[in-house]
Amino acid sequence: MSLKSILRDLKEVRDGLGGISKRSWSSKSSHIAPDQTTTPPENISQSPWASLPPELLHDIIRRVEESETAWPARAAVVSCASVCKSWRGITMEIVKIPELCGKLTFPISLKQPGPRDSPIQCFIKRNRATATYILYYGLMPSETENDKLLLAARRIRRATCTDFIISLSGKNFSRRSSTYVGKLRSGFLGTKFTIYDNQTASTTTAQAQPNRRLHSKQASSLKLPATSYTAGNITYELNVLRTRGPRRMHCVMDSIPLSSVIAEPSVVGVQGVKEEVVSSSPSLKGETSSTTEKEIITDVSPSLLDQPLVLKNKSPRWHEQLQCWCLNFKGRVTVASVKNFQLVADIDPSLDAPPEEHDRVILQFGKIGKDIFTMDYRYPLSAFQAFAICISSFDTKPACEG
Repeated sequence: MSLKSILRDLKEVRDGLGGISKRSWSSKSSHIAPDQTTTPPENISQSPWASLPPELLHDIIRRVEESETAWPARAAVVSCASVCKSWRGITMEIVKIPELCGKLTFPISLKQPGPRDSPIQCFIKRNRATATYILYYGLMPSETENDKLLLAARRIRRATCTDFIISLSGKNFSRRSSTYVGKLRSGFLGTKFTIYDNQTASTTTAQAQPNRRLHSKQASSLKLPATSYTAGNITYELNVLRTRGPRRMHCVMDSIPLSSVIAEPSVVGVQGVKEEVVSSSPSLKGETSSTTEKEIITDVSPSLLDQPLVLKNKSPRWHEQLQCWCLNFKGRVTVASVKNFQLVADIDPSLDAPPEEHDRVILQFGKIGKDIFTMDYRYPLSAFQAFAICISSFDTKPACEG
C-alpha cells in the first residue's frame, strides 16, 4: 500500500469517527417504558485503523512524519493526531519539539523555543485597511497564496495605549475565543511595550501531550487558559532629535533565563576544579546537572545566569558610499527601512561567554516589499515571542523618530 493511499484512508477514518459523536435519535417517544438492560448491536463495525498493532502504527506515523516535512502537506501529521487517542499518543511521541527538529506542526509549537542551529524563517503581511498583521510560515509569499498561517494580530487603539491582540486565526480576535494566545500593549508614547502570554510554561508542558481525542478543527486550535502573565518587556530608546542613529531597543524576556544562551559555561568550583553549569531549556531556571555544580564561587554567581534574558540591537555599520546604516541580513532583507533590526543577547562580560554568543542573531526582522516583512527567529525565542517583538515596530513612535 502506497503512502498516498494511507493518507487518503486516514482522512476517511477521521471523518467517520468524528461523525459518530454527532448521531442522535430522530424521534422521541412520549411513553414511559421499564428500565431494561439492552445488549449492544452486533452490526456496529469498528474501523481497522483504530485497532492496528502499536508497532505497525508507529511505523506508519513515522513514515508520514518523515515524508511530509513542509506545509500544507504536513497537515497529514495533524490528521494522524486527530484519529483517536492511541494515534494521538504515538504521534506526539514521534513529532519532536521545534528546538530539536526545526519544524512547526501543532499550535503548541508556537509557544516552544525555536531550533538552536538554524533559524525558522517566516514572513509577515501587513494590511493597513484592517490594521492586521499575519505571520506565515515560509521564506516568502508563494504565487499560489497557499501559505501556512501561524499567528495573526490586530491593532486596537485606545485612549492611553494601543493593544495588539494575537490569535491563531486571522478572523477571530476575541479574547474569549479558543484561538486567543496573548497580546502586546504599548504605552502612550509608543516606546514601552509589554508582552502578555495567556499560557504559562507549566501549562505549555501539560498541553504538549493531551490525552483526549481531538477532531481536526480542535487539533489546529487548542483551547488555551484565560489567565495571562507578563512574558517580556520591550523598550525603545528616546530619539526625538534623531541624533542617535537607527532605532535602539531592549527586550527583557521575563520567562527566559540568561543561562539559555550560554552554551555550557565553565566556572571554577570551591575545590578549584572547573565545572559546568548546564541549562539546556528556558524552563529549567537555575537547575544544574549535579549537586557539585551548585557549589560555585561568588565571582560567577548563579544569580547572574538566572536573570531574565535581555536582547539588544546588533550594532550596524555606516556605509560611506550608500550614506546609510547597514546590517548583514544574508539576503533576507532587501528594502531599507527604519523598522529593520537584528537582536542579539546582552551578555555580561563577567560571564566569559564565547565570542560567537555575543554576535549570534536570535531574531531578525526586515522589509522585502510593500507591506511584506521577513521574520527569522531561533532558540530561545518562540514564534509567539518573536512575533510580538516584531509587531511592536509597527506602532507609531513619535518619541523615537521625531
